[in-house]
This record gives sequence, structure tokens and C-alpha cells, in this order.
Amino acid sequence: MLRVRPLRVAVATLAALVAAAPAPTPLDAQRTVPADAPFAALRWRMLGPFRAGRTKSAVGIPSQPNVFYMAVTNGGVWKTDDFGRTWRPIFDEMPTGSIGAVEIAPSNPEIVYVGSGEGLHRPDLSTGDGMYKSTDAGKTWTHLGLRDAQQIPRIAVDPRDPDRLFVAVLGHPYGANATRGIYRSTDGGRSFTRVLYRDENTGGADVVMDPSDPNTLYAVLWEARQGPWENAAWSGSKSGLFKSTDGGDTWTQLTGGLPTTADGLGRIGIGISPSDPKVVYVTATAGAKSGVYRSADGGTSWTRVTSDARIYGRGDDFAALTVDPRDPNVVYSMNVVAWKSTDGGRTWNAFRGAPGGDDYQRLWINPRQPETMLLVSDQGAVITVNGGRTWSSWYNQPTAQFYHVTADDAWPYRLCGGQQESGSACVPVRSNDGRIDYRDWRPVGASEYSYVAPDPLNPDIVYGGTVTRFDRRTGQTQDVSPNAGWGRRAGPAADTAFLRGIRTMPILFSPTNKRKLYYGTNAVWQTVTGGTTWTRISGDLSRATWAVPANVGQWRDHPSSTPTRRGVVYTIAPSPVDSNTIWAGTDDGLIHVTRDNGRTWRDVTPPGVVPWAKISLMDAGHRDANVAYAAVNTFRLDDLRPHIWRTRDGGRTWTEIVAGIDSGATINVVREDPVRPGLLFAGSEHQVWFSLDDGDSWKPLRLNMPVISIRDLIVKDDDLAVATHGRGLWVLDDITPLRQWSAAVQGSRAHLFAPARATRVRYSMYTDTPVPPDEPFAENPPDGAILDWWLARDARVVTLEVIGAGGRVIRRFSSEDRTEPPRDVGNWPAWWFRPAQPVGRTAGHHRLAWDLHHARPVTSCTLPISATPANTKCEPEGPWVAPGRYTVRLTVDGERFERPLVVRMDPRVKTPASALATQYALSLALTDAHRLAVSRAAEVRALRRAIASRRVGAASDLAARLDSLHAALAPLAAEGDGRIGTPPVGYDLLPAQALTAIDALQASDAPPTTSMTRAAEARLATLRTLEARWSAVMSRARALGVDVAAASGDR
Repeated sequence: MLRVRPLRVAVATLAALVAAAPAPTPLDAQRTVPADAPFAALRWRMLGPFRAGRTKSAVGIPSQPNVFYMAVTNGGVWKTDDFGRTWRPIFDEMPTGSIGAVEIAPSNPEIVYVGSGEGLHRPDLSTGDGMYKSTDAGKTWTHLGLRDAQQIPRIAVDPRDPDRLFVAVLGHPYGANATRGIYRSTDGGRSFTRVLYRDENTGGADVVMDPSDPNTLYAVLWEARQGPWENAAWSGSKSGLFKSTDGGDTWTQLTGGLPTTADGLGRIGIGISPSDPKVVYVTATAGAKSGVYRSADGGTSWTRVTSDARIYGRGDDFAALTVDPRDPNVVYSMNVVAWKSTDGGRTWNAFRGAPGGDDYQRLWINPRQPETMLLVSDQGAVITVNGGRTWSSWYNQPTAQFYHVTADDAWPYRLCGGQQESGSACVPVRSNDGRIDYRDWRPVGASEYSYVAPDPLNPDIVYGGTVTRFDRRTGQTQDVSPNAGWGRRAGPAADTAFLRGIRTMPILFSPTNKRKLYYGTNAVWQTVTGGTTWTRISGDLSRATWAVPANVGQWRDHPSSTPTRRGVVYTIAPSPVDSNTIWAGTDDGLIHVTRDNGRTWRDVTPPGVVPWAKISLMDAGHRDANVAYAAVNTFRLDDLRPHIWRTRDGGRTWTEIVAGIDSGATINVVREDPVRPGLLFAGSEHQVWFSLDDGDSWKPLRLNMPVISIRDLIVKDDDLAVATHGRGLWVLDDITPLRQWSAAVQGSRAHLFAPARATRVRYSMYTDTPVPPDEPFAENPPDGAILDWWLARDARVVTLEVIGAGGRVIRRFSSEDRTEPPRDVGNWPAWWFRPAQPVGRTAGHHRLAWDLHHARPVTSCTLPISATPANTKCEPEGPWVAPGRYTVRLTVDGERFERPLVVRMDPRVKTPASALATQYALSLALTDAHRLAVSRAAEVRALRRAIASRRVGAASDLAARLDSLHAALAPLAAEGDGRIGTPPVGYDLLPAQALTAIDALQASDAPPTTSMTRAAEARLATLRTLEARWSAVMSRARALGVDVAAASGDR
């Protein structure tokens, strides 16, 4: 199971630290950032949702029927050893997360081969960097080669020789390249030889091996190209099916009865019968001759067995056949639905599917136990052990593909976006239930490709898609697009020329007018009525004509390449400081700006931006209306280089700002931090980047995140949130150190960063038995204040203290504290406990989360029934601190550093401040009473011993007086029933009674009830009575010469 356990971090805002932390100089700050993980204590936190995304390849181990691997097109390689009950990522340290193929060596299942790149030619994809190999079942990996392959859809491994394999290399989806075709290795991937090749436009789409004769192979070559504009795709005349009978040395094209490229042949998919290898099936998309074809003579002749388009259709996306290992007439075809035939392909029945289209990619059948199957699709991976009667879940795989991310203004806020293949989702960054799981994320009525725009005035209203309005209160979704009711690209005559759209269209609220919503087609639209009415504020902002990009190659003269207006507004960036300034970028490579709220627009495209260089995302300057940033994605021009542009003069001049970013890091997004001048963030196809000098230089901010496509990111309060295209939504909690880093910090012996405002919120409000630990979940952020410090070199002792009113030390943490790992306690297994946090004293950045509690009053520990895996705190806890101002003190080898800290109440709690103050005062007084009573009880026992010692050999008169003194101790240790109105109890029972009263007061943030107040006051009154008696007893003891020092703790 995937358990993401990054260091917990607070949800906070910057109000408390702006005054305390002077803004550093951007250039100096960037120059002083050390190259070796300067912010190592920061951790990305995965939020899910646990609703899987597109998965392309799958394989199991016949001799280990519980073990399977799956390859997520943009989410890495995953493994299960419990039949899919849980999955864990095993490829996250590698430099790519885009995977198209995974295979084991049948003769040695410890050997696993992986081909990177999605292995598809489609409008939305990512590329890889060649072949990988593991010799220890996925624990470690080695890069093998074929780095420029970009797309590897299939691997075939010799069942007898684990070092002999064949690789289908599809090549660049958007341009010509030489690394294409079918490759062979005989040395375990140390070297590869190309054995089947047509030209730089034709790639290898499939390769399978005869399981009874590893020298007999079938391979597919596919000549295809994706175009720079949406849904542009071409096929050529070099596609075909090939066979080798000499281990790949020579190949013969198979044509007997198969359609040809003259018929429009595109991609072919192959399935070979393990029980009778002369039986081979293929899917072929070829106009009127499309269908599933069957050969019973090893490919010499073919017969079309079905022309049902449901079985073979969308061959560019699917084209995958699997034959039952024991019956050559049982064959499965992967398509929108998974289909099954039991009569050699003549008739078909649905095997698995859903009305929305699950889009199946691959089926693996265990040859030893054919009822055990692994099926992967655009929805993830599922396993059956009963031939398909029931299946495991794909709601346990956090491999969602998001295009964009936005946040609402609820507290805790929710991150929202469209999820490829599934719809949409909003996920809270914090759950009331102690962890984020299936109960927390919800769809919001938007389409899978869409932006989502929560209403800033009402977080229960969410806009998305093209355009819908979702009301969380009713659960209903309404079409509120400019052409609602007219149909796609139709509308009133005056608008029809301005309704051109593609998969993903921008929709966002104005930062200066919370009622104004913008929407992009090939024009910019706005509404201030929630979509009831719309106003178009621009003309067509796309290119009227353009030169065909060079990477279109031999298809440049194809009719579909004729330059026409086909671009759309792909990004809209309204200025946060000037309501009349709006920037707009198109997918065909234009940037426009209006300075009069859309009445006029000016083309300000940088000279270096060529046609069909997609303006992926723009961000308007947060302090100056003349500043803007543009992320330009040139992947569809077969150019993986990064491109970010910056203007400081309203678009008159631009500077490209990519220094420090990897040469192959295609950029999807750039954002400016609204708090710190010069702090920028960018997302590439591999990771997040940051700059402290306004983009003049960049450094990676990957930290613990796997290499994955970052499609969008936003700064929300003190957090950085990202949408990945294969691993869901992630948050970097509290970026305070990034905002406050400076040359002065770098040059200091030690530095305490000014903490962000902390919110007093309970880590879990769940009350019932917990969800099983192996159900997928993401962690909540910390319940408290985040404290960050920097050490220039190792220290001997580091302490952190929180100081309250009157100088009282509320909490103290030290590098000398013991931080042992959790262990079993009583009936509570170790895996439920929240681990202790060490106080770092080594050189570098350190972080600790203080939970806003006083220290625990006891060392014993109990856990509540409503436990949270790896995050359950021992009870009883110390009292909550009250909202207010505190001081954080860092001491490094005797040198002190102090910063103010503001604590606020959970914004959802409406309890009056006076009631919270009463709760705190009573709880703190009871805590002190508990501590004093425990101490006094020990002192009473010590005094009894001292009296007994004094009595030895005492004269009768003194002995009698000592006996009377001893008797006077009895009420101090009395154990009455503790009810109000009964005689006071002694010190021995008072601690338990105090804890009971504290627990009642602290159980919620509601005002204390009358009963609670009376109980607390009664316990405090008891203490006062006992203290008076104790004082009198001690006076008598001193008068009788009793060693009171031993009893009072003065020894």
C-alpha cells in the first residue's frame, strides 16, 4: 500500500511573519541557495484522489500468482504482491515517470524490463528516455539505452534466455527521428541492435514472440505522426505486419488477406495463441477493411472474423489482443470495452466495461492459472482470480492525471481539477477524519480535461468545463456556457465564429472582481451573473494564417495541414493589480494584452515564439500590471527544451528566463509568488522548479516527489499546490523558508525563520473504529505551528521553546530528547502511533511541527478507538494553548534567536473568545493542579517515612505528638469518591479527577458547560483545601524536628 508520510506541515497564512521578516534581495538570495538540497526538510504531500489514471502495460509472474506489475503511462511502475489489494510504486527514483511497457523474464522473474514513454501517438502524452532493467524484482534499476526512443510500447523477452529481448520503439510522436523500429539485445540490454526498420517516420508499435519458438517473432511497424494542433494525426504507407523465423535477422511482411496501406491501414495489434502458436490474431484499422483478422497458419493467410467496430475501433489508442493460454479460440480484445470471443473471433461478448468507457489497454493471463488475470485500462489496474466474475478495485491507485489545479476559499481549502478519463475532483487538503481517503474527494460536475473555478464568494458553487455550474448543496450541475442549449460550436449567429474550443479551455475568476468569471474559446468571454449571461470581450485572438511547422515533415502538403484559423485561447491571466489589464495566450503561439478590459487588444508575442508554440499558461504580475510571465510548451513542435518568457514593460520587450532548467524539461506552467518579490515557480514534464531572482536562474524543487509531469501549480496561502498528470494532486505545506531565504540567512551561524500563522485545529475529529490501515489514504497536514531553522554547521545542542504570557515556557523540544521509534504498547500496535519528531542539529534546514498543546501531564499512554495509522497521539494530551501571540525561541549551543508566533482558532469554530479563554484558564489551572498533586502525594509518602524515622527512640511525649502528626496526614491521602459536595479527597486521587475534568474541557472547542465548570472549580477548591492542610502539617513537622527537606523536595 502507498503510504505517503512526508513531514507534517501547517496550513497557514503569512499575516504574522511579513513584518517580522524583511524582504530579501532576490538576486542575492538566489546566489546564496546552496546547490545541495537547501530546503531538505520541506516535503511534498500527496493528496490523491485514489482514483486511477491511464495504465498501458501489465504483467504477472506465473509462478507467483499474487505478484503483478503495472506500467502507468505517466505515473511510473507499480507492484502488488497481494492480488491488487494494495499497490506500491517501485520506480520513483528514476528520471522518468512515463512508461509504456513492462515485462518480466519468464525464466527468471527477478529480472524486469521497462520501456519508457507512453507508447502511444495521441494528443496528450509524455515521453520517456529509453529502456530500464531490474535484476532484483524492482528494488533497484539500471538505465540500458535507447535514450532517444521517446515512446516504447512493447517488449518481448525470450522465455528461455533472460538476456535476449526485443523492443518495439515507436519514436518521436511529433517529429522524425532515427531511433525507431524493432531492436534486439542478446546481452541483457547492455547493447541493442536495430533489426527491423523502414525510415525515420515509421516506428515499432508491437512485437510478440512465439512462446514455443523464440526465433519466431511478429512485429508491427506504424508510420504515424501527431500534428502541432489539436487532434492532428497522419499515417503513411510504411505501416505493416512482419514476421521473422530466424530470431530477427530477417523479416517478411505478412499480407495474405490483410489490408494494406492503400486501404488506409494504420496501427495493428497482435495476439498469439500460447497453446497453438500458429493461431495469430490481429486488429487492423483500414477503412472498409477494418476488423479483427485470424490466421491459422502462422500468418501466411488471414481471414477477417469480425468487422464489428466496437472490437477493433480506435486502433491508435488500443490495438491489443490476448489469447487464452489453453484455448486458441478464446480471444480478448481491448477497446472502449474489454471484449471476449470463444469461437475464434466470430462473435463477441462484453467481458468488462462501463457506460463512460473504461478504455482497456492490456490483458495478461496467467498461463498456469488462466482464471487469474491482470487487466489495465485508462482507469487503472484490476485483477480477477475467478476468470472475470469479480475484480479487485482500481480505487486504490493514486495515479490520476490532472490538467490544472485551483483552490477554493473554504477552510480547509479544497484543490480541484479535471481528471483525465474520469471527470473532476475536489480534494480537501485536510480531513476531519485524521486522514484523507475515499470519503473526502468528490466530483464537481466538470469534464475530464477541464479547468475548475470555485466561486470565491461561495465555495459550494464550482464552475468548470465549457462551462458548467455545480452546486455542492444540491449536487446538481447546470450548463451555463455562452452557447448553452445550442450544441457544440453552435450558437446565435453573431457568436458562432467565436465558439471554437478544444479539450482544455481556460476558466477562472478575476482576482480584482470576485463576481467576474472569464472563459476562453478562440475569444475571451466574461460573465458577472454566474453564467446566466455572457459578454465577449475580444475578437478571434488566434493566428489568421501561419507557416506549417517543419516537424510536420512529409505531411506538410496534406489537405489537413492547410493553414486556417484553428487556434484557441489556451490561457487567460487577469492582472491582480489592474482590473483593466488581461493577458491571453493561444495554443498556436500568440500573446495578446488588453489595458482597457477587452475593448482593444494588442499582439505582444515575443519574437522567439513561433507558430504552434503553445502558450501553455500565463501569470500576470502581482505587483506591477506591466509584468507578466509565459510558459511556452514546444513539445508539439518536437522540441523538448524549456521556454519561459518574462516582460516588465507591458509586453513591448520579453526576456527568455530558463537558466538552470534542464535542457529537456518542457515547461507547462509558471507562477509568481504573491508574497515574496522575485520568487517564481515553474512546472516541467519532470518536476517543479523555483527561482528567487525573478527567473534569472532556477533550481529544482523536486524533493521527495517522483519524477512526473507537472501540468499546473498555484500558490495558496502559504502552500504550493501542483497538479500532476499521473500522480494526482500534491501540496508543499508552508513555503516560509523559500519566502525568507536571503544572503543574511546564508551567512548566519544559525537562523530561525519567522513562522507563519498557526491554526488551532484538531488532527482528527473521527469518533468511530478506524478504517483499516491498508485502505489507501493521504496524510493530513500538521495540526499546529511549523517551526523552521537553518544551521550553517553542526551544533552540539539545539533547543526550541515556545514562550507564553508572563514568560512561561509552554513547550520545550531538544536535540537531546530521546526520539525512539514507535513500539507496541498494551493492545496498541506500533503502526498506529505518531512518531516523535527529532530536533535537528546538523548543518542545513530543519523543521518541527508543534501541535499547539502544552506538554502531556503524564508519561503513560492510551490511544482512542478512532485511531489514524501512523498519526495517533497518546492521550491524555496537554491543554490546547489559547489563540493569541507567543514567542518561539531557538537556542543553538547557547545562542538565542526569537520570533513571534500568532495562533488563531479553527475558522469554522465560532466559540466566543471569552469562552475559549475560560476553557484555557481552567484547563491550565487543572494541569498545574495535577502536577502539584502528583508531587504532593509523593511528598506525603516521604513525610510519613520521615516521621517514622524520627519516632525511633523518641520519648513518649514526642512519640505521641508524632503519632498525632502522622494521623493528620490521613486526609491528605484520602481516596473518597470525588463527587461534588462530598468531603475533599487527598492528593492520591486528585490527579485522576483533574484529568477527568481536563478531558471534558478539552474534548471540543465549544464553551464549557456549567457542569464542566463546577467540576473544574471543585477540583481546584479541593487542591486549595489540601494545600492549607499540607502547610499546617509541614509547620508541625518542622516544630517536631522532622526532616521536612526530604518530604518537600528541597533535598
